[in-house]
Amino acid sequence: MTITYTVGESLYVNTTNRCSNSCDFCVRSHGEELYGDLWLDREPTREEILADIQKRTLSDYRELVFCGYGEPAERLDDIVWVCRQLRASDDPSVSGVKIRVNTNGQSDLINGRDTAADYEGCFDVVSISLNCADAKSYQQVCHSEFGETAFDALIDFARRVKAHVPTVILSVVRGSIPDEDIEKCRQIADKIGVTLRVREML
Repeated sequence: MTITYTVGESLYVNTTNRCSNSCDFCVRSHGEELYGDLWLDREPTREEILADIQKRTLSDYRELVFCGYGEPAERLDDIVWVCRQLRASDDPSVSGVKIRVNTNGQSDLINGRDTAADYEGCFDVVSISLNCADAKSYQQVCHSEFGETAFDALIDFARRVKAHVPTVILSVVRGSIPDEDIEKCRQIADKIGVTLRVREML
């Protein structure tokens, strides 16, 4: 069972296979050749996740990233618990590690409540996959179980969570949407006061 894995200078944390989206360009379709086998036979407990992270020397990594084959917010309570354990460490290289979560932004829909405040004190960066410039296009590409409501929900989450974490990013993948829509996405990010990151297709 692969819980932690390295990508570049970052240590990634794989906690679940579950996701509320089924995106056309998801890494699941070719992830094994990129990162190895990340499919989980079962979800690791929060204690197993913490123990796997603690096996690593965190000072060797630029950041810790919650991002695997599934959506981290599917296990929000558990990853928040793990982050709080790390933050409480007496070792500054552990307590001070930069922590990012890569998410589809549907945290509130998945958990059935306002979750923005849960991220405070745990994450330095919340990176949200915007992917498209409008709700209809988003649903055509991302196939959320929540339908077209997912798009507005993720934007609202981004707007609210920025009050609780230092950095919030909306991301799009160049090549997965028309170039003119990237500018529309930039306008959305500017309107709510967050950064837009344009990623390249893997």
